[in-house]
Amino acid sequence: MTSSYAAAGVDIEAGERAVELMKSSVARATRPEVVGGLGGFAGLFDASALIHFRRPLLATSTDGVGTKVAVAQRMGKHDTIGIDLVAMVLDDLVVCGAEPLFMTDYIACGKVVPERIAAIVSGVAEGCRIAGAALVGGETAEHPGLLGPDEYDVAGAGTGVVEAGELLGPERVRAGDVVLAMASSGLHSNGYSLVRHVCFDVAGWDVDREVPELGRTLGDELLEPTRIYALDCLVLARDPAAQVHAMAHITGGGFAANLARVVPAGLAVTVDRGSWAPAPVFGLVGELGGVEQPELERTLNMGVGMAAIVAPDGVDDALRLLAGRGLTAWPCGEVSVADSGVTLCGRYAS
Repeated sequence: MTSSYAAAGVDIEAGERAVELMKSSVARATRPEVVGGLGGFAGLFDASALIHFRRPLLATSTDGVGTKVAVAQRMGKHDTIGIDLVAMVLDDLVVCGAEPLFMTDYIACGKVVPERIAAIVSGVAEGCRIAGAALVGGETAEHPGLLGPDEYDVAGAGTGVVEAGELLGPERVRAGDVVLAMASSGLHSNGYSLVRHVCFDVAGWDVDREVPELGRTLGDELLEPTRIYALDCLVLARDPAAQVHAMAHITGGGFAANLARVVPAGLAVTVDRGSWAPAPVFGLVGELGGVEQPELERTLNMGVGMAAIVAPDGVDDALRLLAGRGLTAWPCGEVSVADSGVTLCGRYAS
């Protein structure tokens, strides 16, 4: 009996075909500093672009999109999950004021289907384009026996840069500062283990179910791409009139837990739930699964995907700037002297 890599389930030719299919997408996700093209052992970025910095700090982040990939697989739609990946990675960079420079991705799958891999990468490339970053490389690994033929997972890593003197964070936050909330596009990419359990297992719904409260199918709602805030936040951070002191990406753990990461000891934030109305999908998950509000708030973003803490005098300028970029934002809380962390009070608007 003769054995081969192909007989073991790994198709090298399919991998090469996937690379050919993704080249045009990757070519659109670039920057002038990128050296070379797709296919090398490493992505190259010309660091001489950083010589104008007095003290450049490199920022790095890595993440995935969790079990949202199971929704994409269930729907057979793979061209947006890469946008989610970019949002999860690069929006973590920008909260410290860093400009996203480049990103790499990693796709593990049970079987390389070239068109599917190319669709995933096209989403990553589109996300990088939206964020102003370059996609400089990646890896696709075929893992037969570990993952099913239609299963895959995605991860990525990104690098950015910020001038040391312009670094944002809790050290800048002061009593009297105002918290601005930026609207999410939906569930984003957190809490999908709960959401899938509630919708698919408890309620017995499937992705093709039309849901009047959502105005579309359940699948379309669950697969709505995560909003990418990178360029919006970068412009905001660089505007002296906005007087931004810190930002928080609202991901796993919810609004309060993520905002608390940029609130220093001795200060606290009170957030007024009444300043916004969460999108219907959040209430739907709660109702279908009998999920209590504290659990929802610990798991989901509840309609806020990013938050900025700004000086009181910068609020109007910051809101004007974000509105001009088509981003819905509003004041939702205030920083005070206390040791109680972040507290959500009141009831959500309806």
